[in-house]
Amino acid sequence: MDSLIGHTVSVFLAFFAVMNPIANAAVFVGLTGDQDHGSRKAIALKSVITAFGIILFFCVLGKTIFDLFGITLPALRITGGVLIFLVGFHMLQGQPSKIHHPEKLPTQGDPTDDTNVAISPLAIPILAGPGTIATAMNYSATGSYVQSTITIAAFSVLCVITFLAFVSGERLIQILGKSGMDVVTRMMGLILAVVGTQMLIKGIQAAGKLS
Repeated sequence: MDSLIGHTVSVFLAFFAVMNPIANAAVFVGLTGDQDHGSRKAIALKSVITAFGIILFFCVLGKTIFDLFGITLPALRITGGVLIFLVGFHMLQGQPSKIHHPEKLPTQGDPTDDTNVAISPLAIPILAGPGTIATAMNYSATGSYVQSTITIAAFSVLCVITFLAFVSGERLIQILGKSGMDVVTRMMGLILAVVGTQMLIKGIQAAGKLS
């Protein structure tokens, strides 16, 4: 029981840090600032549903993908650990990670981006980027059916939190301000860096046993 509780807390914190709904709310507002409330709500809903579908796919078919490509669990943990550490490292410096945030974002007022922005860049790669996918596969593909279910449930809760943060983005920015958002980003970066390091250590230890 204690191990399941610990697993649940670890998964939730890892997803919360890598998705960073509070800081990404500012990105959402920047992308949809010229939209009315109804349109922003629709874009937010579409982005989190798309992200959930992507992560669900990798959670359910993670082990199958491993078998298909001959990927070992230590390889996933090492690669995923490096990716997640890099995301956290950039966030610790107060910068959005290039892994999850494209360098050039669509500009406001571009009619071609009014709905597509929900898919890219919001769902991919901001919400369901390489770091999120690596986190999901690490916690689901390396555990039991119960742990996989917990991973999916934790991500679904984070999707709800992210949706609420997106639709309340302007209010969050007013309350926290730029300095507050920077503090949140750096805190999430520290958590991610630790999670990535732990995954990397476990991967190296497991790889040593395989050899």
